[in-house]
Amino acid sequence: MYNLSHFKAGSDEEVLSFMHAHPFITLCGVDSEGKPVATHLPVLMEQRDDKLYIQAHIMRKQDHTLAFEQNPNVLAIFNGAHTYVSASVYSNPQSASTWNYQAVHAKGTLRFLDDAGLQALLSKLTDHFENNPHSPSLVDKMPDGYVTNMMKAIVALEIEITSIEHVFKLSQNRDAKSYENIIHHLNQGDSEAKAVASTMADRKGQVFHR
Repeated sequence: MYNLSHFKAGSDEEVLSFMHAHPFITLCGVDSEGKPVATHLPVLMEQRDDKLYIQAHIMRKQDHTLAFEQNPNVLAIFNGAHTYVSASVYSNPQSASTWNYQAVHAKGTLRFLDDAGLQALLSKLTDHFENNPHSPSLVDKMPDGYVTNMMKAIVALEIEITSIEHVFKLSQNRDAKSYENIIHHLNQGDSEAKAVASTMADRKGQVFHR
């Protein structure tokens, strides 16, 4: 991935916080014939014994499911808000325009879980994303027969993360005036632009140490 020192987070904790805040990932792999596959899914993250794990479930008998069975080496991509940045707002507008974004690439080894692991994961997923102990849609409140039937079509997985790379490209290479101009300009844009502007404003103290 794009790798320049000034487009980095201030700490490992900031990277992990970003991953937790953007749990809908793109999961990529390669099958036994070298053909690439990808799928999109919500995930949970868990730390055990100083190791990071990603947990999710997918449908059985899909091209990506079969590929992950053949080759357990996978790449999980976490994406945040992104937007075009026009050089017209730089202190020197005779420069190249760019695109601001944040992304994390987590590589790891995938294994499939048994039915007990699947049921436990489904409970954790709904508990986490419903975020309401009284929700009638929690797995633990659904009829046992419905849950058992639903589980026949899906399989749980867990990825042990072996490496994490990231790029937080947020105009850190610009002077302070240009940085402020970009934030102001993006705040006039769509929701993606405003989200990037908010992140830039929050990180200003890291970029320009005073």
